[in-house]
Amino acid sequence: MNKRTLLSAAIGAFGLVAGFAHAAEPAKQDTPSVVIVHGAFADGSDWAKVIPFLQAKGIKVTAVQNSLDSLASDVATTKRVIASQTGRVVLVGHSWGGTVITEAGTDDKVKALVYVAAFAPSAGEAVADLGQQYPKPEGLNHLVPDQGGYLSLTAEGMSKYFAQDLSKEQTAVMTATQGPIQAKAFGEKVTNTAWSTKPSWYIVAEKDLMIRPELERDFAKKIGAKTTSLPTSHVPQQSRPADVAKVILDAVQTVAK
Repeated sequence: MNKRTLLSAAIGAFGLVAGFAHAAEPAKQDTPSVVIVHGAFADGSDWAKVIPFLQAKGIKVTAVQNSLDSLASDVATTKRVIASQTGRVVLVGHSWGGTVITEAGTDDKVKALVYVAAFAPSAGEAVADLGQQYPKPEGLNHLVPDQGGYLSLTAEGMSKYFAQDLSKEQTAVMTATQGPIQAKAFGEKVTNTAWSTKPSWYIVAEKDLMIRPELERDFAKKIGAKTTSLPTSHVPQQSRPADVAKVILDAVQTVAK
């Protein structure tokens, strides 16, 4: 390929990127940014389908990359991301990420919380304390510990219980890229509850096999959340990203008023 061809290709690629940038709505200076906290057995890329919907509205989005070593470390990492934002923040958490945002969301910059099929413990509660009044979710039978005490999901657990409404090809990638979580983290108790003082939204995953949907409805009621129910597995952000983005946008628009 000669220099002229390379230059033409580069110009064409730049034009394509510029076209996408032009298509996105410009963000207003006072528009809150969105910080997203992933759950266990995942990482920030779990939100790759939702993020473009938010960015198309000109919203700055940051997906936290947590180590899943402990609640304390994940809260500290999330707080660092919140601190790096220039203005108000809508804080989103999925599954285990709900526990993290419950603690980290007490930051003054955080103006709203969005829970997506997520735990919402009260002060003094740990994830291990939650849902004892309901039968054990089927997906929890497919967790495997390693020698260091980190839990992972089996391939069957991922495809049939964590994300049963996604293709086998996609769940195979999710299995390979999952983030194992230190089992001890589930025993760490929350000391502060951001939802007790800040407006909250909650998405119930009606076909969830990792957290029982009735427990999710209990959380939503307890925290006084504006609630949306979706007929999905534990990962509505993967199977119904536009619907999840719509809930997050509602929170952003409410805070922006």
